[in-house]
Amino acid sequence: MGRYTDSVCRLCRRENLKLHLKGDRCYSDKCALDRRAYPPGQHRQERRAKFSPYGIQLREKQKVKRMYGILEKQFYNYFRQAARQRGKTGENLLILLERRLDNMIYRLGFADSRSGARQLVRHGHLLLNGKRVNIPSCLVSAEDVIEVREKSKKMARLLESLESAPRRGVPSWLELDQKNLRGVVKALPKREDLAMPIREQLIVEFYSR
Repeated sequence: MGRYTDSVCRLCRRENLKLHLKGDRCYSDKCALDRRAYPPGQHRQERRAKFSPYGIQLREKQKVKRMYGILEKQFYNYFRQAARQRGKTGENLLILLERRLDNMIYRLGFADSRSGARQLVRHGHLLLNGKRVNIPSCLVSAEDVIEVREKSKKMARLLESLESAPRRGVPSWLELDQKNLRGVVKALPKREDLAMPIREQLIVEFYSR
């Protein structure tokens, strides 16, 4: 499986938006977007390109892909799944992305970034409904319980992330028991619960060309 190996701060600068790919660094003075609020590359400080309607749709799709750390083929499969469901395709897509296990772990505060959450899952540090899972893309449902394995509860990286969780905030559809390192999915999120600056209709238009 291919993966992005360059500086992730370049992605935030390309999209002109904090995608929170570097954890606590994104909230500090070291944030690359705060220090250099222009696209990466030679001469990009001088001007920003004007995008065509297609370019605007492409940038929106790329932004959401990078935000959730998903490659193109998998992202398109989510779009096709969202299109088969009832309701608005764009909203269905965002809810599917939010239901990913790695995203839920990030939202609960067990990791300070989605890439860190994926690593926790891959290494088997988390339990879903009492069972060990190692698939970050596993879709979580309402009333599911996510908790840290007993052997992993003293991990320094995990505890440090939980300490800074209040700054990031825990969504209303999740319930965090910080003392027992346990989270419950009270309900699946609705579109109005997602405050991210995403124009999902542009993604639908991109794939509907």
